[in-house]
Amino acid sequence: MAFFTQDYLDFFQELSKNNHKDWFDINRKRYEKSVKKPFNAFVTHMIELIQIEDSTVQVEAKHCLFRINRDIRFSKDKTPYKVQMSAAISRNGRKEMGIPGLYFHLGNNGVGVFGGCYNPEKAMLADIRYYIADNQAEFKKVISNKAFKNKWGELEGAKNKIIHKDLKEPAAEQPLIMNKQFYYAAQIPKPNILDDDLDTQILAYFKASKSVRVFLTKAIGAWV
Repeated sequence: MAFFTQDYLDFFQELSKNNHKDWFDINRKRYEKSVKKPFNAFVTHMIELIQIEDSTVQVEAKHCLFRINRDIRFSKDKTPYKVQMSAAISRNGRKEMGIPGLYFHLGNNGVGVFGGCYNPEKAMLADIRYYIADNQAEFKKVISNKAFKNKWGELEGAKNKIIHKDLKEPAAEQPLIMNKQFYYAAQIPKPNILDDDLDTQILAYFKASKSVRVFLTKAIGAWV
């Protein structure tokens, strides 16, 4: 079923040209009706679908939703609002982006999907690195998984120039050990947010991430 109307897209199209509080206040009721309410319903629906694939994901939509307000404290761009809605569905929702799950955003620029361990904490990062070092054959297999590569391509992330001496030798064999992030990202080709099957389009990416997602989850000791 379709969760969104044309006004969802129109709202963000207009907001991108009127990104200030006065315009938003005038259109706040419209935002609540055409954007916030249907997006919340869509996230709830996506949680239910993801729970079929991963029963450890026991969160509510409110734990996964990001605010439309931008954090402009340290940004040169002082426009107050995002031009998309976004959510992170995982065991801990948006509060812990280091735990593998599914992040997606929906706006006029289409649908972006992301997963993996984004900015894991220091101890979590060490666990991932040592787990990869100790399981290099399995790691190589999961990142080469056909479904993963077809949908996501490869693991991404910024790298450290210096690494603990215990990891130098395995990192020479597997350079991804140098990563300080382990995430994957994709833009769904020509998505239509108004499509009846938007949910299954997004879910297909989550399913394709299983090999890597399970490996990273085991690496941080959160696998049940």
